[in-house]
Amino acid sequence: MARLNIPDDADLTPEQRAACDEVRAGPRGKIPAPMIAWLRNPELSRRCQKVGELLRFDTTLEPALSEMVILVCARHWTSHHEWTAHRAMAVKAGVSEEAIAAIAAGQLPEVATARETAGLEIASVLLRQGVLSPPLYARGLEVFGERGLVELVTLVGYYCLVSLTLNAFELGLPEGRAAELGEATALPAGVS
Repeated sequence: MARLNIPDDADLTPEQRAACDEVRAGPRGKIPAPMIAWLRNPELSRRCQKVGELLRFDTTLEPALSEMVILVCARHWTSHHEWTAHRAMAVKAGVSEEAIAAIAAGQLPEVATARETAGLEIASVLLRQGVLSPPLYARGLEVFGERGLVELVTLVGYYCLVSLTLNAFELGLPEGRAAELGEATALPAGVS
């Protein structure tokens, strides 16, 4: 059960209402789940959703690549709601069930293009190590150019923010639970 809920329309502050109206008028047409938490700071919600809108609808990255990278982030963080939402978008973008299953299993999938291979490798390495080796950075520049590489790295970072927001506030659950992801990993001993 979600730890936070979106306020009723009658209870929204003018700033919250303006942020909600802005996202509803955009390409999403609805309030994305992490915005339920972000609305506690209306300006944060407005700015974060605009970054997400840009990354989803206005980059040089192909939709199939973007959706696979988002799934890699959701898998890394075991973000069930993010996985569920973007799994459907990945299928719509032409991502195969085999590729989706590989990502769910924590593996890099067999993909059709060199751009997809490079993008998934870069996303995976960033999530595991937080840095790119000089050879991988050079490959990213060669494949994506500066703009595309910046968009790719930002996509990974943004969907980490989204995944952590959804997980911390248990947004989109239980209806968004994805059986193929299993359960989130337990905390180390002594952490509560």
